[in-house]
Amino acid sequence: MNFWQRMKDSLTRWMYGRYGADQLSRVILYASLFLLFVSFFTGLLLPFYLSIAGYGWMIFRMFSRNLQQRAHENEIYLQKTNKWRTSLHQARVRFKNRKQYKYFRCPSCKAWLRLPRGKGVVTVTCSRCHTSFTQKS
Repeated sequence: MNFWQRMKDSLTRWMYGRYGADQLSRVILYASLFLLFVSFFTGLLLPFYLSIAGYGWMIFRMFSRNLQQRAHENEIYLQKTNKWRTSLHQARVRFKNRKQYKYFRCPSCKAWLRLPRGKGVVTVTCSRCHTSFTQKS
């Protein structure tokens, strides 16, 4: 067994029973990195101290043995950010498929709808509010 495999095995044994990384830990890491860059470019000390505190909090969460409490914290984070994360994911999908589909909003309920491109002027019925209108695809 080589050196790296032994290191991996020993780290795996040491992390057994600890919480590890999750979505909230990643957000804390990204926010801490952002604050570190802000402090680097502005020369302010407060963002630097906040980034160090963020790193400490992230490491504390990752190495914690209180699995239920850390999972509960992550669940609260996911619940609070669900609407924002869903809209961001849908925007990515709309951008990815922008050449195949035309995306537009219903004039009545503002729901997102899509039509295949190149079909001309089409009468569309919204699936949410059942309003009919014409739309160029």
